[in-house]
Amino acid sequence: MDDRAILALTTAERLSLADLFESLTPAQWRADSLCAGWTVHDVAAHMTLSTRTTFRMVVKEAIRARGSFDRMEFTLATERAARYSPAELVAQLRETAASPHRTLGAGIVDPLLDALVHGQDVARPLGIPRPMPAEAAVIALEHVIGSKFYGAHKRLRDTRLIATDHPWSAGSGSRELHGSLADLMLTATGRPAGLAGLSGSAVEQVAAAL
Repeated sequence: MDDRAILALTTAERLSLADLFESLTPAQWRADSLCAGWTVHDVAAHMTLSTRTTFRMVVKEAIRARGSFDRMEFTLATERAARYSPAELVAQLRETAASPHRTLGAGIVDPLLDALVHGQDVARPLGIPRPMPAEAAVIALEHVIGSKFYGAHKRLRDTRLIATDHPWSAGSGSRELHGSLADLMLTATGRPAGLAGLSGSAVEQVAAAL
């Protein structure tokens, strides 16, 4: 799939996520997400950043975070959440939903993956069903599996992934992991919440890795 098609999928997911955020109550905005230490408000703020970061900003924040990517992301998100209201963040997310701008070092699929996973990070703790579009999910999952950045190559070592809601599988290991694309995606990106919907001989091994 070419870059324009992937950007179109990303745009659609961002707009869908904006709709989700707009539907939430004040209490839901203050609720915890699946990201440890992040509220729903923090996640929304994070989602507006990928189309707004600059090289200078990343370098400055990386130094402030003493080289920790996770610390940098958390600081940027929480400070932005404190600065902008829910309505302002929803408007910002919609405003740049179709922007091709990416954070320093991000590939074309990373913003799509970000939107898909963070949609689950918000919806699941709130008990809100959020189906994951199969075409977009497959592209993002294959990207996660093939990238060392997300750590999936360690968590899913010697494991074959088999989707139960779409004709897709990947890997050639001796162990198997069966589940929905969404649950496989959460697990591949290091979220234990995905494990509850999985089955197969690799579950115990992957749970230990998480």
